[in-house]
Amino acid sequence: MGKAARQQYPLDIIVSEPRCSALLNEFTLERETIHRNTQERRWLIIEQVFQMFKEVAETNNITLSAKRLHMSQPSITLQIQSLENEYGARFFDRTNKGVTLTKEGEIFYTHVVRVLDILSHAREEINAVAKDQRKLLYLGATLTIGEYILPKILAFMSQHHPDVEFKVKIANTDSISQDISEKKLHVGLIEGPIIQYKDLNVENFWEDELVVVIPVFHPWGSRNTISLEELLSEHLVTREEGSGTRKVMEIALKEKGLDPDQLNVAMELGSTQAIKEVIVAGLGIAVMSKLTVSSNDDQKHFKALKFEDGPIYRPFSILTNAQITKTKKERALIDLLHDHNQIEDIISKDYYEFEKNKKKK
Repeated sequence: MGKAARQQYPLDIIVSEPRCSALLNEFTLERETIHRNTQERRWLIIEQVFQMFKEVAETNNITLSAKRLHMSQPSITLQIQSLENEYGARFFDRTNKGVTLTKEGEIFYTHVVRVLDILSHAREEINAVAKDQRKLLYLGATLTIGEYILPKILAFMSQHHPDVEFKVKIANTDSISQDISEKKLHVGLIEGPIIQYKDLNVENFWEDELVVVIPVFHPWGSRNTISLEELLSEHLVTREEGSGTRKVMEIALKEKGLDPDQLNVAMELGSTQAIKEVIVAGLGIAVMSKLTVSSNDDQKHFKALKFEDGPIYRPFSILTNAQITKTKKERALIDLLHDHNQIEDIISKDYYEFEKNKKKK
């Protein structure tokens, strides 16, 4: 074929078929790589924008946020406008003094914080998988467990697994359950019934007895038992709504045909220790875990009365997320909690015994 004849054909006609196929494959691979890199960069940019939004929302000051984030003020303003356009809402009210979140902005801020928390935990879990172990365990516990059981369990765990560190959140049952469901915590220890969240594993590990706690100088001080009905005539100090202790008490009253709304609730407090201080001051009585007044020192100030209607027990439960594979360290903690004899022995010990054992090792 002559030169003149060849020029009338498109370029791809004169490229050999194998070479053409190789070029197409190379082009396709390059295009996919570019698309993937673009998607990755886009997600990283979204995370950075969320960090910026959170910073501005918490400082109420674009200038200060720009300095902290090493960004220009126009860049932050532009990104905020892009977010507002994307969601079709105004997130900030601008004033001469700075910026404040609108109602829409407050809603968006709540979700941004959750997303950033989830991403932070994701990085930790990914790093843990790469090292074949998770050295930092995020635990959640309700007040009674957090104050009277968990510290001794952690002391025991630190002796047998010194390489593991624990970060503990103390909150009520509903809060811990939600955090486990949202993968913010690895293991939760809660008391009483829970709201059913999907993807939650619930395993009971202890039966806790509830008693009526009174000051030693109370008129009932010579008694050992009390009826549920008698509670209605007393000033009662309770935990806040959402606590396991309060839920179990209300269920017990309903089972006896009594209305929990008839309780004379004098105070609602969020701390076991605060409730004990109010009791010893003579300002009321409370339904609490037997564990909270079991020490020798407590027995000098308080008396625990059992219920004539029969003992009231509530389960202590282990919560985990069914979607997350447990590490060896998490499994070790859960196995320990299921060893009833071991837990009973741990709870009965004083802290100095753990220190003595630690020094021996």
